[in-house]
Amino acid sequence: MQMQSELLPAYLSPELETQDLLTGVSFASGGTGFDPLTPRLASVISMPDQLGLFEQYKERVRGAAGDARVAEMMEKGVFAICAGSDDVANTYFTMRARPGYDHASYAALLVHHAAAFVEDLVKAGARRVAMIGMPPIGCVPSQRTLSGGAERRCSEGHNQIAVAYNAGMMRRMEEMERRHPGTKLVFMDIYDFLLDMMMRPAAYGFTESTMGCCGTGLLEVSVLCNGVTSSVCGRVSDYLFWDSYHPTEKAYRILTDFVYDKYVKKLLVD
Repeated sequence: MQMQSELLPAYLSPELETQDLLTGVSFASGGTGFDPLTPRLASVISMPDQLGLFEQYKERVRGAAGDARVAEMMEKGVFAICAGSDDVANTYFTMRARPGYDHASYAALLVHHAAAFVEDLVKAGARRVAMIGMPPIGCVPSQRTLSGGAERRCSEGHNQIAVAYNAGMMRRMEEMERRHPGTKLVFMDIYDFLLDMMMRPAAYGFTESTMGCCGTGLLEVSVLCNGVTSSVCGRVSDYLFWDSYHPTEKAYRILTDFVYDKYVKKLLVD
């Protein structure tokens, strides 16, 4: 994607216009992951299939603006990858779909597939790639409820996998950057920053970091947060989490500022 738009439209949106192709699009499919099992279990678009859509996208840009524009976008565009949390929370822990893997080996499996995806993206022409690391998944409201016991503590197992994955993927990104001269492959480690937001919410302007704003705040997520079956908190700006899994807009803006200052600036420098 090229970061020229505040909000990136979905590539598969029926409302996508030709001009949108030239300023960046999103290929994301909510609920997917690096583990090949995850998109099958969730019935969403896999990472390899998203890469296929990217190849299709390049041809559409070529048809609309020519080869030179495609080359410019590959050279200067920033490609952001964010996945992995649903692998851990859903595929591994909730559905127990990888019984033969302990925490360390499952983290290694995710690193393997994530690194392979980055390699394929670089082969497809990307030169500036940002891999967003995993957050402290065990501390989001839903995982506290499901795995944190009566006191709803952070789930150590979830966080162990996240930490192991982050360490392994950071090394792989550094290795791949050395193997591919002319690329900038940056691993964006958000774990400690988000954990600090969760543990010290008042320092960031929040009063609640263990429950979501939607419904009970304990389990509701995604479509379960709606105007029919669930209520909404009185002051969403007080909450770190919108639902039991996803941060609020305010929280995302704080995180975005951190990521931009620490990582994105390096990607944008020639």
